[in-house]
Amino acid sequence: MTAATTAANPESAHRGFITASVMLATIMQALDTTIANVALPHMQGTMGATQDQISWVLTSYIVAAAIFMPLTGFLTARWGRKRIFMWAVVGFTMASMLCGAAQSLNQIVLFRLLQGVFGASLVPLSQAVLLDTYPRERHGSAMAMWGVGVMVGPILGPSLGGWLTEYYNWRWVFYINLPFGLLAWFGLAAFVHETPIDRSRRFDLLGFGLLSLSIGALQMMLDRGESLDWFASPEVITEAILAGMALYLFIAHMFTHEHPFIEPGLFKDRNFSVGLLFIFIVGVILLATMALLPPFMQNLMGYPVIDVGYLLAPRGVGTMIAMMAVGKLSGKVDVRHMILLGLMLTSLSLWEMTLFNTDINGWDIVRTGITQGLGLGFIFVPLSTITFATLAPRYRNEGTALFSLMRNLGSSIGISAVI
Repeated sequence: MTAATTAANPESAHRGFITASVMLATIMQALDTTIANVALPHMQGTMGATQDQISWVLTSYIVAAAIFMPLTGFLTARWGRKRIFMWAVVGFTMASMLCGAAQSLNQIVLFRLLQGVFGASLVPLSQAVLLDTYPRERHGSAMAMWGVGVMVGPILGPSLGGWLTEYYNWRWVFYINLPFGLLAWFGLAAFVHETPIDRSRRFDLLGFGLLSLSIGALQMMLDRGESLDWFASPEVITEAILAGMALYLFIAHMFTHEHPFIEPGLFKDRNFSVGLLFIFIVGVILLATMALLPPFMQNLMGYPVIDVGYLLAPRGVGTMIAMMAVGKLSGKVDVRHMILLGLMLTSLSLWEMTLFNTDINGWDIVRTGITQGLGLGFIFVPLSTITFATLAPRYRNEGTALFSLMRNLGSSIGISAVI
């Protein structure tokens, strides 16, 4: 690397430290999407809560994160990406400590809501930082490293959560975030440079309100629909109507307002628009099967929670292997061919899972898990790369937020479809 190159991009001299810092933030947030699930029965006993009440520990986090994720683009443009990133890490870590120390159901629901608010921007900002830190020809490798945290975190969450709950107690599923948060904060403070700040950018309050109402109502419907018998419930019907009407009004507002909350120019990029659709599908597959297997293994096959974690962990290993392979193959193999390979492997694993019954053994679960992990790894990284390949750099903060939002919405719909 020449001195001129380094001067043009001062972050390039510290790529390793920057990558490690944003990876820690990514893993911290990604783990929390699933790590608390296996601890819910233990929380329920401590708090003296009913099944419906304890579910708000998950609902509050999911809804808050979904609502505030699209706000990432505006916040970073108005106050700077580094500043927002560091505040998000601090807020998420402190909220995690408060969750671990909570003494009542109301407290833990409130602190989980705060976790969602601060955690909403961690993954999209991590992706945006890496895209700006690495040159275009190395975006594939950068997305491979970032993808390990995004994809493996939710997969390993139940395993780690089960182990912590079994050998310590449920509070440690939140305390585990402290070392991740501290290391990530110091790394960001030392090595990441601030982006230009646009104080003139106006906040589209109506647009944000409509989008928040639509996303919030949809997430509430998906999260509570099964327990309320779906459209037999007036609450679910109301939430569905609110979500649909608010989305329609938001889209109409976006294309007619002078300074909309989300720039319509984002969707003129075909790679980006198609990428959003595909990552939505990946989200459905990723967490739908993850949500179905643990209760199947525990309730019907009689596996203890710690064994369930061990049998599901190889799925994450398969994902890591595929992502590392993609990092090496980037620039040498057409990304479309890698996505096709990933789709074939994922389809094979899903077909094999349709044959599951109570007579299968642990090896069947491990084998299909590795196959699906490999498939998702070969899809996610090339998809992340090609989605942002032609998107203008000025749209990256907003684009990465929408990319993460679509993955999360897909995950919510996938879970609702199978549970």
